[in-house]
Amino acid sequence: MNADSAAAPIAPYTAIGLSTVVRNIEHRSQIKANLDTIEEAIHAAVSTVSINMPVKLIALAEGALTGFGDEAFDIPHVKAAREMFIDIPGPETDRLGGLAKQYGVYIIAQSKARWPEVMADRFFNSMVVISPAGEVIHRATKNHVWCRERSCTPHDVYDRWTELFGDSIDAFYPVLHTSDIGSIGTICCSDGEYPEAVRALAFQGAEVVYRPSEAVPMTHAGPDPGGTWLLQNRAHAHFNSLYMICPNTGPVYPTQSALQSFDIAGGNSHVVDYHGAVLGHTVSGHNSFVSGVIDIEALRQFRVMNLNSNWLKDLRTELFRRMYDEPIHPANLWLESNPVLHADADKIYRANIARLLARGAYREPAYDFRGANITPR
Repeated sequence: MNADSAAAPIAPYTAIGLSTVVRNIEHRSQIKANLDTIEEAIHAAVSTVSINMPVKLIALAEGALTGFGDEAFDIPHVKAAREMFIDIPGPETDRLGGLAKQYGVYIIAQSKARWPEVMADRFFNSMVVISPAGEVIHRATKNHVWCRERSCTPHDVYDRWTELFGDSIDAFYPVLHTSDIGSIGTICCSDGEYPEAVRALAFQGAEVVYRPSEAVPMTHAGPDPGGTWLLQNRAHAHFNSLYMICPNTGPVYPTQSALQSFDIAGGNSHVVDYHGAVLGHTVSGHNSFVSGVIDIEALRQFRVMNLNSNWLKDLRTELFRRMYDEPIHPANLWLESNPVLHADADKIYRANIARLLARGAYREPAYDFRGANITPR
């Protein structure tokens, strides 16, 4: 009998995802007000949900601590790193740790954070797991950012990252293995636009994946609540036989003095089971929460017994290896240079499109919309 089979079974538990109203910060000291809101939300959610099934996991939305002011106002990367964002561990994770201890839960949070051991004057879009003992026990970093986010990624400093952590899958998509809530993987927002991200976590043994936020409310329209945000996460869960916990960003006050908040993400937080079925869903993102029961033993039984709709077991890996021989997005962009502002970043993404056109993956449209005038080719 191996160690895993001898381990005590994991009882079903409730996982909660929080959507909280947030103010974009301009200085790190302003994070405290957002933490006040988070603390109130945790008290409300746990007191409401725990009467049915013990709560063991609470997940915060992206931006819950800091908002997105650096992106919205195109703040230079080094300035944002020095003045706005946190250290891990630090006072902010300590305060979340106090709440984790109070309720005996794991807390998963996202924040843009410095990582001086990797590089000075850089910040990374980071996910952390805090244990019921109040300690940071897992840290991972967003690997794909959208075109207006100037966070540094491991790929942007690839040579330094691999020098420190190696180049195996778990250097980029690590998984936390626990004895009481299962194996936890963490990604953030844009990472979930790529099927490879959750697949990488699944190969590392992830049973529950945290993916906060997709700030594109225009895709939530139509008869299907949740739009592409829910569609993607149901597909991730189904294709990889795992749970997805997906709290979406709450309404955001653009500045500290703003009188109105704006719903930049569209709500629709959800918890999805390993069949892709929705266990919990809330339309509102305004200081709301979603919950679902996580049954790790049922998932493990499904993975080892089911010969249909258990897709990972059949993957013919040799067929796909050559897809990634040619790079698309350049590595080491910010190893020697500071991350650039939006206008110059756009040029990087345009060059990526040009590469795909050159290799025949994309084809030019009949009309060119990229200039000032729309003209036929």
